[in-house]
Amino acid sequence: MPRFHCSVPLSTGAAFALPPGAARHVQVLRMQPGDALTLFDGAGGEYEATIERMGRSDVSVTVGAHHPVEREATRAVHLAVGMPANERMDWLVEKATELGVASIQPLATAHGVLRLSGERAEKKRAHWEAIAIAACEQCGRNRVPVIHPVRSFSGNSGWIDAQQGEGAAARFVLSLAEGTQGIATAAAAHAPDRDVRVLSGPEGGLSAAEEQEAIARGFAPVTLGLRVLRAETAALAALVSLGGA
Repeated sequence: MPRFHCSVPLSTGAAFALPPGAARHVQVLRMQPGDALTLFDGAGGEYEATIERMGRSDVSVTVGAHHPVEREATRAVHLAVGMPANERMDWLVEKATELGVASIQPLATAHGVLRLSGERAEKKRAHWEAIAIAACEQCGRNRVPVIHPVRSFSGNSGWIDAQQGEGAAARFVLSLAEGTQGIATAAAAHAPDRDVRVLSGPEGGLSAAEEQEAIARGFAPVTLGLRVLRAETAALAALVSLGGA
């Protein structure tokens, strides 16, 4: 059954016009009045719904029963990633959402190629959020991961400066240093339902100074194995290793 995200709160018995994006999708699928679909608003669970009217550019629905089904991972994994260039960040957001990531923090780092600020950064964040929503519609998740605004790793109001103290989440930074503990082994020392924050670098990796700054703020260095992975692959491999899927 087709699934669509709605940005407005849903309730049983409500009747309204679908958001433009969802309405266009319904029309592309050539659905008709009386057809059933599933809606979710990100607050938890999903709703049955029925198409009541098809206009030229709008679609009206009536919301039916709520089902409190969840398909989230046991462990909430939060990724902070040095943004890879071109479409690789898009791919990372899509696949991380399918694998159950709880949130993604895009970072501008010393070795990163992609540089975003101001209005361009906000447009990119909205673009990545739309990718995450589409991935949730496809994979069955009812909660959309948070896509945080782009931040610089360090410097004035840098992301790393806000990571003081231990906090409730376990913290790992992906490292290529010799003798680094494997991520699965490191995670086994924490309760399986404890939140985890993972820091991963861009194409060129984190700089030595950035890695040391993260370690100084409680991020334990971990490795994914003997092979050197692409930036987007490394972040996803870490997510799977931590049981995010």
